[in-house]
Amino acid sequence: MRKLTQLAVLAAALVATPAFAEMKIAVLNYQMALLESDAAKKYAVDAEKKFGPQLTKLKNLESSAKGIADRIRAGGDKMAQPERERLELEYKQKARDFQFQSKELNESKAVADREMLKQLKPKLDGAVEEVIKKGGFDLVLERGAVIDVKPQYDITRQVIERMNQSR
Repeated sequence: MRKLTQLAVLAAALVATPAFAEMKIAVLNYQMALLESDAAKKYAVDAEKKFGPQLTKLKNLESSAKGIADRIRAGGDKMAQPERERLELEYKQKARDFQFQSKELNESKAVADREMLKQLKPKLDGAVEEVIKKGGFDLVLERGAVIDVKPQYDITRQVIERMNQSR
């Protein structure tokens, strides 16, 4: 019974081989196509401008908290109790502020990223579809699912170029 199954699989593979030889296969790095597009690069610059001040504020807050922690660590034994307690309270407040503002920044950035993706995904899908039709590909695989591929089978650059043309 086992030999019959192996024989059937072998026969199926031999019959299917000519069909695969005629197939036109391509590989696409979907994420790279999205991130390397002009629109995504423009979004990254705009996001840096939009979220840059908040990020700078967070870095300053972190630096300030670290400075307080260093002061406590360096001279905590020699400090008067009220001064040490004041610094510890200030440190805790800055840590809470940092956590809150960091969470707020992350949420704002995530909303902006989703909105950008919502706008770019249809353009990317259209560019992918056009490249597939133009190239006459029968099968397109995600780059992550492929171990190795020759550059001539990777259509990612073509998709990026097509996406950049359709503004």
